[in-house]
Amino acid sequence: MKLRNVLALGLGGAVLALLLAEPSLAQSPTPEAAAVPAAAPVPAKGDTAWMLTASALVLLMTVPGLALFYGGLVRTKNMLSVLTQVFAIACIVCLIWVFYGYSLAFTNGGGLNDFVGGFSKAFLKGVDPNSTAATFSNGVVIPEYVYICFQMTFAMITPALIVGAFAERMKFSALIVFTILWVTLIYFPMAHMVWYWGGPDVVGNAAKALAAATDDAAKKAAQDALDAVNADAGLLFKMGALDFAGGTVVHINAGIAGFVGCLMMGKRIGYGRDLLAPHSLTMTAIGASLLWVGWFGFNAGSNLEANGTTALAMINTFVATAAAAVSWLFVEWALKGKPSLLGMLSGAVAGLVAVTPASGFAGPMGSIVLGLVAGAVCFIMCSTVKNALGYDDSLDVFGVHCIGGILGALATGILVSPALGGVGIPDYTTKPGELVVGAYDMTAQLIVQAKAVGVTLLLSGIGSAILFKLVDLTIGLRVTQEEEREGLDIADHGERAYNY
Repeated sequence: MKLRNVLALGLGGAVLALLLAEPSLAQSPTPEAAAVPAAAPVPAKGDTAWMLTASALVLLMTVPGLALFYGGLVRTKNMLSVLTQVFAIACIVCLIWVFYGYSLAFTNGGGLNDFVGGFSKAFLKGVDPNSTAATFSNGVVIPEYVYICFQMTFAMITPALIVGAFAERMKFSALIVFTILWVTLIYFPMAHMVWYWGGPDVVGNAAKALAAATDDAAKKAAQDALDAVNADAGLLFKMGALDFAGGTVVHINAGIAGFVGCLMMGKRIGYGRDLLAPHSLTMTAIGASLLWVGWFGFNAGSNLEANGTTALAMINTFVATAAAAVSWLFVEWALKGKPSLLGMLSGAVAGLVAVTPASGFAGPMGSIVLGLVAGAVCFIMCSTVKNALGYDDSLDVFGVHCIGGILGALATGILVSPALGGVGIPDYTTKPGELVVGAYDMTAQLIVQAKAVGVTLLLSGIGSAILFKLVDLTIGLRVTQEEEREGLDIADHGERAYNY
């Protein structure tokens, strides 16, 4: 009995050793197995966990980050109104996003697909826990619900940024109506034009089919299929515009809308004569700090997965912000004689704005240069230029977000260059299934970036002017003089931020 057991163990060990020594015997698939198509990619738990975290971080930017940043900059009698406006916008846009916003931004729009999506996923039709969304790597996906949540937070913060331009003087009811119209007619189309495409696997699979085609008819059919895939994208994406995390979609878009709004509403009572100083720079500092923390979700999350590019976007968000804060601080110190906390906080936000479109494309040293330039340029815009032109952009939305966004969008076309430490432009067709760097022409890319900036300024600038006028003709944009003097906390909401 013992001998039989020893022989059995010996035979089993010999077979195991043979299998280990000859992997082809153990692992070579049968012809039937080889014919089975590859399984659809499954979301990795690490990517999913990171994107859930990033979504929460971007929400943190809006509430409480932006609310406190803006709230501290207004006078005491308007603190609560700003908090209410930002929180209400976030909640309303959250609902609009799942009703039809996601569908308009990230589905095929048929004949209007260059400019806006359709309603095929209105009310999240067809989306379930098993649905996936593409990232920027072949074979890597995340749950579609996570992608919906992440993009939702961008839609929530963008119109909330606008309110800073005309803070302390717009009716709450007018703001709500304007917000609903603005996200529907301007934000969702902009998001579609810049960010909508089929994803790397769709492009790569079509390119593989073309490479595998043998006869002329098959090659023509495969080429037509690849052309159709490349055509199924937003206008600015097809043009090759680079915007990693929202320089055009968020910052230029909101910044020019706010500028138009402040011009159409006119100056606050006492502007240029009375002291309209921030009531709590402590609150503003807390808000700015929360914005910086949340911005890591904004920029690093825009890679849609957790890998080296995510880390690149994160370090760029560190160094560009610090560089811009230091730049604004020292330029202000040199020109005005004193370094201010508000200046440093404003510089940090300017750096965050400028690096947003470049965060996943530029190298860290390029991002530092971008931050240094952004801090100085935005300081000049918010002081010298603003005072010279005399417009009342209450919280410098135009000077920081629009100008910083334009600077960042144009700089992205330069800093993406591998010669300057950038990562280059990905090409999903040359070697399907691999992420490789394609051809790069700085002049051509700058022209494309400038076109994207121009489209954003025209669409949001003209569109916002029409929407502001429409709201003004129906319910009126501005509170009465008596209400403005009393403060919007009491006039609009019947309560105060502080009861001493």
